[in-house]
Amino acid sequence: MKKSTVYISLLSFALVAIISCSGSSGKTRDKNTDSDVSAADTDTRPARRLIEVLAPADNSSISCADHISFSVTHAAGQIKVDSVQVWIGPALAETIFTLPATVELEHDGSPGRISVRAVAWSQVSKPQTVTLFVNLLSDITPLSYRYRVVKSYPHDRRAYTQGLIYDNGFFYEGTGQQGESSLRKVDPETGKVISQVNLDGSLFGEGVALLGDHIYQLTWTSKVGFVYEKETLRQINRIYYQTQGWGLATIGDSLVMSDGTNVIWYLDPDFNVLSSVDVWDNKGMVDNLNELEMIDGELWANIWQTDRIARIDPRTGKVLGYVELNNLLPREESEPGTDVLNGIAWDAEGRRLFVTGKYWPRLFEITVSPATRN
Repeated sequence: MKKSTVYISLLSFALVAIISCSGSSGKTRDKNTDSDVSAADTDTRPARRLIEVLAPADNSSISCADHISFSVTHAAGQIKVDSVQVWIGPALAETIFTLPATVELEHDGSPGRISVRAVAWSQVSKPQTVTLFVNLLSDITPLSYRYRVVKSYPHDRRAYTQGLIYDNGFFYEGTGQQGESSLRKVDPETGKVISQVNLDGSLFGEGVALLGDHIYQLTWTSKVGFVYEKETLRQINRIYYQTQGWGLATIGDSLVMSDGTNVIWYLDPDFNVLSSVDVWDNKGMVDNLNELEMIDGELWANIWQTDRIARIDPRTGKVLGYVELNNLLPREESEPGTDVLNGIAWDAEGRRLFVTGKYWPRLFEITVSPATRN
């Protein structure tokens, strides 16, 4: 045992010595040319930029009705660039062969945040990419709408209203908060709860929508919702989704959902995603979209923590106007626990608009009319 150990140690020492001697010249073998190259001569510095993008500036904003004016030139002291490909998102928009250059880039005309990538190609250098982002603002200046109260109805102050529907003479209301979440059928004139289904105490109820004879209800962060028979409020199915659940409404034979961002999701009755649209106005993205209602082809959305309702083109995501509901609930009826405006219901047959809020003692029928442009 000991002899073997000594033998192995001597062999290891010899190998180390050989390796040390062979590496003492400070040179490495270039495997491509099979010639000696000094390690000190190996340039590990990052490649210098080939081009400079002069416009647009990163994170700049323009109207979605305008082209993107793109200007590019050689970087100072750099080698000749053979071409520059300019990409908008995943699509090749332009190929430039002579620098400096300015080109007008077309896009699909939708508001939103898009990437612009310039890829420089040269025969003596690897391709290099410059990426920036442009905010495409809505080209519509939203109208501002004022309100008038037509009638006031009693509302359960214990209802943390998350969704509201009017159908055939009744309200269907979804409420939130853990341990308080429910789906209710309510008599509008008295505010009396006719029937009620409570959610599991671990769930936080959110928006509701009526599609055919079924009522859909979301939950906030659990990524699960429920489908009920309208007449009995009997649960008949579950639905699942990958975002937070906030507001819900019906558009044709589909559903439309908000998730607290500026994104609106379009879903089939089985909650498969059909498409989505980003909501922007002429100043930027409009997020915190909450309770939803379709009214005469427009998507109306409560903006969480405000007294505003956005009126949205559901096809483009452009905000058409804002309904300003400041001081709708009289101060004397507001308590420390009274929360924000939330809840929109539309009586299409009677052409009546209803709004309320979380823990509000009142539900209001209102009309709206244009005031001024923002």
